[in-house]
Amino acid sequence: MTVTIGRRELLAALGGAAAACPLAARAQQPAMPVIGYLNNGSPESDALRLTGLRRGLNEIGYVEGRNFVIEYRWAGNQADRLPALAADLVQLRVAVIAAAGLLPARAAKAATTSIPIVFSVGADPVQFGLVASLNRPRGNLTGFNGFVGELGAKGLALLHELVPGTATIGFLENPNNPVFEVTTRDVLAAAPAIGLKVQILKASTDREIDAAFVSLVQARTGALLIGNDLLFNNRFEQVIALAARYAIPTMSSWREFVVAGGLISYGPSLIEQYRQVGLYTGRILKGEKPTDLPVQQETKIELIINLKTAKTLGLEVPNKLLATADEVIE
Repeated sequence: MTVTIGRRELLAALGGAAAACPLAARAQQPAMPVIGYLNNGSPESDALRLTGLRRGLNEIGYVEGRNFVIEYRWAGNQADRLPALAADLVQLRVAVIAAAGLLPARAAKAATTSIPIVFSVGADPVQFGLVASLNRPRGNLTGFNGFVGELGAKGLALLHELVPGTATIGFLENPNNPVFEVTTRDVLAAAPAIGLKVQILKASTDREIDAAFVSLVQARTGALLIGNDLLFNNRFEQVIALAARYAIPTMSSWREFVVAGGLISYGPSLIEQYRQVGLYTGRILKGEKPTDLPVQQETKIELIINLKTAKTLGLEVPNKLLATADEVIE
């Protein structure tokens, strides 16, 4: 039997086939990988970390929105929300979780033993149970250790060199930070050797940061060392404004603090640290396993001084300190 198809029917059939081709082609395209990003902070304060993360991913061939997407989860400085947010990322079956800080890394580790996790922390990840070994992490975690929590004693000595006339230096730390006791102990132990007293200040909210500066003024404390904590790292502008208002020489661990107008920093770059997280995340997307990627250690520790801020505070930076600085912002 011969089947006759009219011209109109033939065109309709061809048009339907042509329309089906793109749909079939799209169906055959693999879905873009999804990265889960977990942070205890907020979107407004995360620009530096995300700049570094995306930079590292770009270097390895990944561009957000083009060949991968990110599911962002911020706890809004409410650490008790982290476990649920981590569980949400696991339920989404993301390809890898980038954990910004010790608390997010712990929450992610508790949520999954199969999804790879890349962390950035400022404390020993072996001591705090994230990995079994730096060289051979095992399990599903690896990442970057900035060890800035261990720089408090050195920072205290440098700040004393900048303001040698002060007898007491404040140390601001977040009591909710798991490394609080370790860093506070190190700073207190280092103080007597250089003839200093330390005023311990605690803050876990914006209001308490404000109150800490008032306490410094009331006690006539001559300078302030800021502990390495996500809360403070997310509030450089607030800390810088308070330091200027009360004329208190203030030091941070992060280069970006000085670039934003802070006085002095001794430590690594926040952007560079998260660039390394991005590189490892990209390598995992390409098929490498966390257990084969050793935990990276920070090797570039820099002393940065902002001379413009020093002048505003009426400070004359000693020539010896200027000579040892890795960068001077004028």
